[in-house]
Amino acid sequence: MEHDVRGVVRRSGAGIAGDVVEPLGRGLDNTAYLVDKAWVVRFPADPEALDVAREGRLLREVADVLRGIVAVPEPVFAAEGALGYRLLPGVPLMLRQPAPSITSTLAKTLLALHAQPVERFAGLVPVDADPPQLWLEETRAMAAELELPEAARFLEQEPPAPAERLVFSHNDLGAEHVLIDDGAVSGIIDWSDAAICDPAYDYGLLLRDLGAAAPPIPAELRDRALFYARCGLIEDLAYGVREYVEKSRRQAAWLFTRTGG
Repeated sequence: MEHDVRGVVRRSGAGIAGDVVEPLGRGLDNTAYLVDKAWVVRFPADPEALDVAREGRLLREVADVLRGIVAVPEPVFAAEGALGYRLLPGVPLMLRQPAPSITSTLAKTLLALHAQPVERFAGLVPVDADPPQLWLEETRAMAAELELPEAARFLEQEPPAPAERLVFSHNDLGAEHVLIDDGAVSGIIDWSDAAICDPAYDYGLLLRDLGAAAPPIPAELRDRALFYARCGLIEDLAYGVREYVEKSRRQAAWLFTRTGG
């Protein structure tokens, strides 16, 4: 085992026995373990880049904002470079068709996050304000390695103007980070990329993943949300993870024929 999971949880003072430890997943940013079938313990790949104590404070703030709407991981310890929290029930929304109640919960979640004063999250999250022009340049480079004729017209167009107002948001609200259980949203996970950012971005990711079942997009955000959805779809195809590729291939024709309404 790469990390001393049992030692960390037993020394944390959180009252976790640590008798059973199983690998849960490894990403670019974190390695996660399931402990005693009830707890998640995450270790960042780069402890200097991801401060678990800061993330713990962030998750407590987010839980307060979203209380009564949706659950988020609430940490029980941040120690020795690890973050521990109770496992949320459910499976990722990825590759599943959401019920209207799921769409409604996601809409309420974004409205609640975007309504917060950004000062509340100062020092907890960065500002992520890359202009759409940079997004388009990077997307064109990725698309050059793909066979995606549906995207040709999009890639030739000028990008939308940058956002005039930035908000606090999840900043990576794809379907893989939405948990569902018994037909309802049971949690939203992975807040490592949360930032002060363009409010259209998370709407765009949900549009990319859920298509017509995505939450309604405010009129002033629609053009940029569609832009981000298309960029995100191309990124998924370029990244090459099978589930993402399958999802994005199904969405491509629909997404690249939309006009933004």
